[in-house]
Amino acid sequence: MRYRRSLTEGGTYFFTVVTHDRRKFLCSTENVSLLREAFRFVMTYHPFKIDAFVLLPDHLHCIWTLPEGDNDFSTRWRLIKNTFTHTCDPVLRGNTNISRQKKGEQAIWQRRFWEHQIRDNDDLTRHVEYIHYNPVKHGLADAPRDWEYSSFHRYVHQGIHDLGWGAKNVVPFEDAIGYE
Repeated sequence: MRYRRSLTEGGTYFFTVVTHDRRKFLCSTENVSLLREAFRFVMTYHPFKIDAFVLLPDHLHCIWTLPEGDNDFSTRWRLIKNTFTHTCDPVLRGNTNISRQKKGEQAIWQRRFWEHQIRDNDDLTRHVEYIHYNPVKHGLADAPRDWEYSSFHRYVHQGIHDLGWGAKNVVPFEDAIGYE
């Protein structure tokens, strides 16, 4: 069966992007800066809005809204991954596996990414909450407020989330939300 990506122009999408072999290197101070720069660079030429975001050591989740008349999130991800790969630590770039090395690829990222088109406001809310709760789910923080690399803090500042959200109770999510 062939996978078909959703290609709604101006759509809002949830993404999961994972490092190759789930290596845990994304949250080093240097790599966080390089990834931010990769996003900024790509957004200069291919704009999009980041609605929610979380960076974890071996993967990231985010929600983007593309401009009207534009559905090309694949090019954006390719450019972000390539920009990061070419600027990150040479030790990471040199850590390739044989099958990818033959094709000239560098094993920093998994080849593909997971995307889900956001259907409505309820779907958006569930995916934003999933993103913000993800560091707690993975045992990296006791509460979303404790994780530095998240749009949760922006949501608190805007009055969308309370600072204590997700701190005391496990937040349940449907199996269909998120992909890791």
